[in-house]
Amino acid sequence: MSYLEPGVRALLDADWQRLMIAMGKPSRNRKWTDAFSPRFAHIVLIRWAHAFHSAGWRRLGKLTSLLNFGLFGMEIPSSLKIGPGLIIPHTNGIILGAARIGANVTIYQQVTLGAKMADWDYDLAQRPVVEDGATIAAGAKVLGPVVLGSRCVVGANAVVVSDVNPGAVVGGVPARVLSSER
Repeated sequence: MSYLEPGVRALLDADWQRLMIAMGKPSRNRKWTDAFSPRFAHIVLIRWAHAFHSAGWRRLGKLTSLLNFGLFGMEIPSSLKIGPGLIIPHTNGIILGAARIGANVTIYQQVTLGAKMADWDYDLAQRPVVEDGATIAAGAKVLGPVVLGSRCVVGANAVVVSDVNPGAVVGGVPARVLSSER
């Protein structure tokens, strides 16, 4: 459908291929029935919500986002730009109020990305940026205008309130560097 954001199909294909690799399954082309897989249906809704939003169909984007919230317990604004290769293995309780999420990011259940204080205007300058290849473990909270560097790992239940360098592993409350890339 040329009237929608170009690349929705390519994004979904990249998401599907990365999911297959992560699950240790043989790579295969995505079929339309894969949209009903419990490990993939929420990703399809995320991609379509953003596509509708980007095409100017903001209400339809919000409705699709609301459907994702009702079915999977995920709160994700339709305006959020997310790179290809997104994996969210368990959906419950996820809030992605980030400024931007890069490619090949893995996000586990109960993760919150958002502003430090209530931000009803959704000011991107008050929200986290997640760079390519980051992994955010279960229950982690990333708050405020911080940058999660590429290939970093945020440990389970960590509370991140400052930037994380590329390749670093952080954990704790507040999060501190546990190891870093050399």
